[in-house]
Amino acid sequence: MSRIGKKPIKVPQGVTVALNDNTVSVKGPKGELKVKLVDQVEVSVADGSVTVAPRNGDQVARAMWGMQRTLINNLITGVTKGYTEELEINGVGYRAAIKGKDLQLQLGYSHDVMFPIPAGIQIACPEQTKIVITGIDKQQVGQVAANIRQYRKPEPYKGKGVKYASETVFRKEGKKK
Repeated sequence: MSRIGKKPIKVPQGVTVALNDNTVSVKGPKGELKVKLVDQVEVSVADGSVTVAPRNGDQVARAMWGMQRTLINNLITGVTKGYTEELEINGVGYRAAIKGKDLQLQLGYSHDVMFPIPAGIQIACPEQTKIVITGIDKQQVGQVAANIRQYRKPEPYKGKGVKYASETVFRKEGKKK
């Protein structure tokens, strides 16, 4: 039995959930999102809540049960509150700025890295060393943050690079004489 899958998802005021075959679409104040669910689970909407249940008792259906419920919950949270990811840049001369529809990163290379901002994502730089990524799709926000971090991962000796705000870089001791 899935502990997460058993919990019903409460639908807040101003949010509508629609079922069409195996596709769940959610509309809210911030926008609209859709997810296609697997065939092993069935979804029902009633009394302001969404419930997910496995179609049969086989292992694949039980394995997908909790994940599919979480995907629907992420949609509802996204269209009501949205998602935010913060990145920090550490290093001498490392900085970020918004240039039109691109994020300009100076990360110690001979050239500036220009990251095009995808549709549905807002990026802000309140400081030169901070990047704030916001959007309604949790997967897309996380993927954009991971792609930006990929340009210069934090290194363990000086901690230079792009890191998540909540991440701690395990520091190593340098060479000894």
